Amino acid sequence: MKLYTFFRGSSPFRLRIALNLKGLAYESIPVHLGKNAHHRPEFGAINPQQLVPALVLDDGQVLTQSLAIMEYLEEKYPRPPLLPPDATGRARVRALALLVACEIHPLNNKRTLDYLRSGLRREEAQVMDWYRHWIADGLAKLEAMLAGTPGTAEFSHGDSPTMADCCMVPQVFNAQRYQCDTAPYPTVMRVFGECMRLDAFDRARPEKQPDAE
Repeated sequence: MKLYTFFRGSSPFRLRIALNLKGLAYESIPVHLGKNAHHRPEFGAINPQQLVPALVLDDGQVLTQSLAIMEYLEEKYPRPPLLPPDATGRARVRALALLVACEIHPLNNKRTLDYLRSGLRREEAQVMDWYRHWIADGLAKLEAMLAGTPGTAEFSHGDSPTMADCCMVPQVFNAQRYQCDTAPYPTVMRVFGECMRLDAFDRARPEKQPDAE
């Protein structure tokens, strides 16, 4: 398999974790978002959405969108599982993953921040205020879900990592990169620490990627 990725992007970071947890080998092909490589025609021919990650399977089929790819991996390679066996547990894990992927990340990804800077001509201090506001909003809700509902144990759900952890860890990395205060989210940070003890998470971190700068 070939993974089109960017070392700093949180969506490909999620997928690197999932692939590592599944023990699946892949070739990493960097697409530098900072240099707008995702807008080049050759990448657009692979993924018309012009987003990373994109996973090219051995038969040439292309999968896009990190959560959809994780669902594919779960169906194709069910061991070790990234979803719990019960329907209620699976719904909870998906809700935690989607909170990050759909509620936090879109407001703070590169496209949004670039538009604030260039399209709306916001000052950098205002852009950072925007970023930190939505990080705080999202992580507070994630903390409430983890600390206030049954299911949280060593990891976000139970005692083995799930899709929820694959999504949560890159978001925490981003919060730390932008010097957001994570002290108000002790459960999030405890689970984050447990995740980072595992080789699958550690190998996926941005600074350990071939295209890291």
